[in-house]
Amino acid sequence: MITPKPEIGIVWFKRDLRLTDHEPLKKAIESGLPLLLIRFFEPQVESDDHFHPRHWQFAYHCLNDVNNRIPNGGKLYPLYCDAEVGFRYLSSQFTIKTIWSHEETGVDITYTRDKNLAAFFKFELIQWVESQTNGIIRGVKDRTNWTKKWFAVHASETQNPDLQNLRTVNLTDDQVIKLGSWNLPELYQQYPSHFQKAGEKEAMSTLASFLYDRSSFYNAHISKPLDSRQSCSRLSVHLTWGSISMRQVYQAAKKAKDEAANKRNIASFMSRLQWHCHFIQKFEMEPRLEFENANRGFDDIRTEIDDYKLQAWRNGKTGYPMVDACMRCVNETGYLNFRMRAMLVSFLTHHLWQPWQAGSKHLGKQFLDFEPGIHFSQFQMQAGTHGINTIRIYNPIKQSIDHDSEGVFLKQWLPELSNVPVELIHEPWKMTPLEQKMYNVEIGSDYPAPIVSDIKASYKNASSILWAKKSDPLVKEENQRILKTHVRRGKG
Repeated sequence: MITPKPEIGIVWFKRDLRLTDHEPLKKAIESGLPLLLIRFFEPQVESDDHFHPRHWQFAYHCLNDVNNRIPNGGKLYPLYCDAEVGFRYLSSQFTIKTIWSHEETGVDITYTRDKNLAAFFKFELIQWVESQTNGIIRGVKDRTNWTKKWFAVHASETQNPDLQNLRTVNLTDDQVIKLGSWNLPELYQQYPSHFQKAGEKEAMSTLASFLYDRSSFYNAHISKPLDSRQSCSRLSVHLTWGSISMRQVYQAAKKAKDEAANKRNIASFMSRLQWHCHFIQKFEMEPRLEFENANRGFDDIRTEIDDYKLQAWRNGKTGYPMVDACMRCVNETGYLNFRMRAMLVSFLTHHLWQPWQAGSKHLGKQFLDFEPGIHFSQFQMQAGTHGINTIRIYNPIKQSIDHDSEGVFLKQWLPELSNVPVELIHEPWKMTPLEQKMYNVEIGSDYPAPIVSDIKASYKNASSILWAKKSDPLVKEENQRILKTHVRRGKG
């Protein structure tokens, strides 16, 4: 006699590693089914060139935080296998009635995975219920009333699960082995102290400290690579991996703005929350942006990669102190403020004249808060390949003087320049041989000579080419398509 397989539901945690404002978990508990809680660490996804072990370290420690707070002995299982393999195995062990998850706007490899799984679930008669994430609307063709709908979602009631009614399913040791849980790389279970702390508890603490303390200097310090580490919200990584929801952040910020004297700074922050989702919506509607220029009229420029220039940029050895300090900082800590991220992309694409795709993967790996929807849109905006935006070409010397006038950030990340006085540190190649000897640094040996000999000439070259493209018939045609698709219309 064949023993019938147990009937269960599954909550598939993706980039939503929290227990509050979690609609899939709430709906799953309300179904009354015994629930298996799972989170895949997928070798196939991890092999994508935009990811780095630091991402899985953060996700794993968010998962640990969840497990520390699930009541009644419940467990969120980390499974080390590709999702398609895992679900096929689970389907052989259980009668899966429903799978609940959030929608995900991810890279091509996760998009393809989800399409394949949708077909598999349909064949197996498994219901897959996906909930909206960040107010992103799936399947729309333009932005009519998008802002109005975004505000409605984020003003609505948070979806908090009743965890006391959670009935979880435990896997057997054999099932855990088959699903690879015991093979999870030890590296993922470690966590470097110089990365932001992970987990929902930490996310809530970070939110509160920003709204009621650190935001006082938000506008004043937002462009400064050193001060911004304290005065910016530092919530981006928590929003990326879902240890807090956008709705929770928006509602808490609105409450703080209504209560506090610090209204202007919080209002500026709140406007950026909407822009955060605006860019993800753009990628949701046009996922080809991961690989292709938004405006196809720019396909005939920056077509070749110079490996020497690319490596110097990646390693923070371009000879331009602010570029190098920013790159070394983000390589080490996983964080950099927005202005300096933009400068890194601008230097790569304008001054080094490299295709944006050449640097996208490297910075994706470095950003602990790598959010595909924002990443590819911002790379292209800074590179000028959207066509509809103002062309911005950052001068790294000006950025250095404006935002680190005393050279504190530079000296922190460029120890070879630690003895150089402030009046010389922004342009160290101007030091005489005697000064170099005096300050114990030889340009071209201890610290690189500038990879671009004339920053004004590289600016002029990039500017002239990009502005000339504005009149190209294909660029104009593509601009109209982009405006029709991605510019917000209707009431908001």
